Amino acid sequence: MRRAGIVLFLTIVWLAVTGSLTVANLLLGLVVALLSLGITRAHVSETSLKVRPIAALRLTLLFLKELALSAYRVALQVVTPRLALKPGIFAFPLTVKRDFEITLLANLITLTPGTLSVDVSEDRKTLYVHALDCADPAALRRDIADGFERRIREAFPS
Repeated sequence: MRRAGIVLFLTIVWLAVTGSLTVANLLLGLVVALLSLGITRAHVSETSLKVRPIAALRLTLLFLKELALSAYRVALQVVTPRLALKPGIFAFPLTVKRDFEITLLANLITLTPGTLSVDVSEDRKTLYVHALDCADPAALRRDIADGFERRIREAFPS
């Protein structure tokens, strides 16, 4: 049953990222989710990955909200005649520990317009993130910690 929940979650993420709710895209998303699960199955066994479905749904909804808000913000910046951006890279101290969690966080950040995960430190304690507008890195760190990272810890307890 947990495998079905993971496939459902990955399919929903696929639909959100592609922005197409057609039957063909749904089927393609299912295929991609099944292939992804098959490839990573050796690294993430069902016994080692506990999923709280309601918390995973909250994570998905948070991602969709952040996707829409950041796409709107980036679009506004693009059409604004005078760009007042301060792009930069900041270090984000990780509280998630497992490879799966770090990868999920990095991908959620990268999939959100205006941000890009650049690298993870060798000791896996720091994620480096590029932001289109890095005027307030402390606020960006707080947003990630209180948003995606917290929801990941809730959805996938140790």
